[in-house]
Amino acid sequence: MKAIIYEGAEQITVREIPKPQPSEGWALVKVSHAGICGTDLNIYAGTHPRAKAPLVMGHEFSGELESDNVPGVPRGSRVTVYPLLSCGHCEPCRSGNAHVCNDLKLLGIDCDGGFAEYVQVPVESVIPLADNVSNKMGALVEPVAVCVHALRERGFQPGDNALVFGCGAIGLSTALALRVFGASFVLIMENDEYRANLARSMGFEVISSTGLDMDAYCKSRTGGNGFDWVMDCAGVQSVADALLDAVKVHGHIVVIASYKKPASMPFIKGMFKEITIEFVRVYRLKDFAIAAKIVANDPNFEKIITHVLPVSEAQKGFDLMTTRGSGAIKVMYSFD
Repeated sequence: MKAIIYEGAEQITVREIPKPQPSEGWALVKVSHAGICGTDLNIYAGTHPRAKAPLVMGHEFSGELESDNVPGVPRGSRVTVYPLLSCGHCEPCRSGNAHVCNDLKLLGIDCDGGFAEYVQVPVESVIPLADNVSNKMGALVEPVAVCVHALRERGFQPGDNALVFGCGAIGLSTALALRVFGASFVLIMENDEYRANLARSMGFEVISSTGLDMDAYCKSRTGGNGFDWVMDCAGVQSVADALLDAVKVHGHIVVIASYKKPASMPFIKGMFKEITIEFVRVYRLKDFAIAAKIVANDPNFEKIITHVLPVSEAQKGFDLMTTRGSGAIKVMYSFD
């Protein structure tokens, strides 16, 4: 079968490898679409602490079930896959928090993933797609699940307002999820005009933070209070500098972004406001199932997918994602 292989730092190839033979308790999926995630970019750069070459990357994917051993899901069903691999024995797993297992692993990072024509996956991780969810959208469920988890895990309340920093795939998915979850007002801050215009096409108000007095501006938009929820989907120092100015007294800052470098914050401002800074990592299985439903009900999610490439253009996908100004937000490969 054809597969996109990580061979080492900034080296990928497309080559033939053996088709997986699923182990007991695992099923075979014929891959349709697979998306490039920020984690895949870390692997590609050679900076991921666990991923080892040679590796089939990819943990955002959809396809067709090729096995008969998934309860309630017939062979031939279109599916997406919950890619987390938890040990089941550690304290987080035993206490219902397997998504943050002490030894958490993922398909496409710790074993071969979805950048191939076929992939083996745990039977319990197979999630069927509704008829009105395309294979392309099925591969977007994973990043949307991150955003659903952020809102559910941290107790977002309908009627609250929110500020989202960043219009990447996670930022846009978070803004759309906030709307589904009943936010009274969602404002996005993004300095890249292409990304800002894409968010505007989804019906959001977007402004640039360049030169902005963040404290004064956010108070002016919220009756003098600041935002109930401030969602960091950017993961850069300039945003870390602004988070505590944007949030209200007793408000919530949720860091969804994965910071590539250590960041500092003026914590004294957090003390004065008695705010809560919260972090999320991945998602629970329930979040994944919810994400699979909501992508079907808002066509704006499809706008996040800016490029779908054939496998033969594997290198182009990573070039797009690592080149500033390329217009790439979510790049996928099609194996159909």
